[in-house]
Amino acid sequence: MPSIAIVGAGPGMGLAIARTFGSRGYDVALIARNRAKLDDLVGRLTAEGITAAAFPADVRDHSALTQALKDAASRFGGIDVLEHSPAPSIAAVNLTSPSQTSPSDVQGWIDFLLYSAITATQAVLPAMREAGAGTLLFTNGAGSVDPIPMLGNVNPAQAALRNWVLNLHKELAGTGIQAAHVAIGVWIGAGGPPEIPTAEAEDIAPLYWDLHTQRDEAERVFTA
Repeated sequence: MPSIAIVGAGPGMGLAIARTFGSRGYDVALIARNRAKLDDLVGRLTAEGITAAAFPADVRDHSALTQALKDAASRFGGIDVLEHSPAPSIAAVNLTSPSQTSPSDVQGWIDFLLYSAITATQAVLPAMREAGAGTLLFTNGAGSVDPIPMLGNVNPAQAALRNWVLNLHKELAGTGIQAAHVAIGVWIGAGGPPEIPTAEAEDIAPLYWDLHTQRDEAERVFTA
């Protein structure tokens, strides 16, 4: 069976993407820091007839993330699709405007978004190169494309991730491996600020399947 590894799996986009691929016959490897939450997701997917397994790792721990992906590849006989979408707890987010941003305000986001994406890619790309096939999908905020002043410390890291993914797409052209960037410009689910448009994760997830199967786009931007 083909497999997808979801880095930063949670009950929103991660679960929706898992269902999108799992319902089409993909085994699902779920990677995130919280074992209990992962086990809950595995239980929900299993109840829907989707084969899934949990591989706990903090995305900022490069060794742990690499090992989790190696374990997932061993469990499922390889990783055909990597989806990277870590999201911090809202309560833990510290936001600064551009003029009030210090290097340390950006560094944590670089570690969380860019370095974890690079680490995850290095863990799976060699096997994809050997097979001549694979898909690498990276989820990001739309501030990576059109920055927002209230996200002055987050947007630079998002833009760095976008730049790296678009460049990776160019590098891998013609190899059989697809790399693409997904920029989401809505609040996912309920509970967001009233001025920000919303969408359900289930409405966004199909575009990941499109990028995986159509294999000719470097980026999709989802807006309401």
